[in-house]
Amino acid sequence: MNIGEIARRAGVSRSTVSYALSGKRQVSDATRRRIQDVIDELGYRPNASARALAEGRTRTIGLVIPPASKRLTHMQLDFVGSVVEAAAQVDLDVLLSPSGGDHDRSFERLVSESRVDGVLLMEIRIEDARVDRLRDARMPFVGIGHPANDPQMCWVDIDYAGLIGHCVRHLADLGHRSIALLNRSPELVATGYGPSHRARAGFVRAVEEHGLKGVELLCGDDARSGQECIAELLANDPGITALATVNEAALPGVQRALDQAGRSVPRDFSITGIVASHWAEDFRPALTAADVPTADMATQAMSLLVERISDPTAPAQHLLMSPPITLRHSTAAAPVPHREP
Repeated sequence: MNIGEIARRAGVSRSTVSYALSGKRQVSDATRRRIQDVIDELGYRPNASARALAEGRTRTIGLVIPPASKRLTHMQLDFVGSVVEAAAQVDLDVLLSPSGGDHDRSFERLVSESRVDGVLLMEIRIEDARVDRLRDARMPFVGIGHPANDPQMCWVDIDYAGLIGHCVRHLADLGHRSIALLNRSPELVATGYGPSHRARAGFVRAVEEHGLKGVELLCGDDARSGQECIAELLANDPGITALATVNEAALPGVQRALDQAGRSVPRDFSITGIVASHWAEDFRPALTAADVPTADMATQAMSLLVERISDPTAPAQHLLMSPPITLRHSTAAAPVPHREP
């Protein structure tokens, strides 16, 4: 059943039916009721393409992810899945598009060819040209993360600086005096990746406040890199007794390196950080950590994006999330240094 058949049965033109469905032009109440009676009788439901055409929208949003490595981390995958689910709740489709390096053409097509009504932009850098491009194109967008000094941008982010500071204070309260930060890869940090830089700033500030020794490790997003980083750390600085991390993908390698060095967690070495909950729960023993609220972030970001699409002039909103640190079993009092008799 199509609009033509509805028009014939209601005794009106096709354009009148279209106006009644879209609301683009005024239709008399009597005519609207007659059209609605026919629609109810026939059980007509306009398909998504027809609704989108009538509304002047694609009913699709773009999710832009820069290829930070050869594969997405589990945290990124969790977020992608959460965005798709949140979009489905408001009857939107999701077009996934990488950006950065050889993928810039994909991002440009997304922006310039009217494929989407709005964009969620992941993995924001401190200075991010993609933000400027979206703004120049007048494309509604919301950042997952935020650049520096851009109060006009709408975003949702995690308080990496504050949370890493809380992790360091937790370890300091347990008596640890030498602590490492396991950050993301050197390549990612060099691009100005926001979470890494904010985690570093929070770490440095907390270490200075508590008079601790702090060491930063730049580590690839994989188990092998984690194992190599921790093995090198323990060889060069065996006095380190604790670690805070924002690199969840390296955790299996961290665990292997500690096992091989004979360091028991948490008796000999404490670990905490900011990770997705399933990484924390799969670690042995379970990791004391601030669990990344991917589902909540996706829902909030989608809500903000729908608002921006409906009203691009709405005031920018900034949602900085600070999930609590869940105390599990990977942190304990600092080990007592062995003294020779």
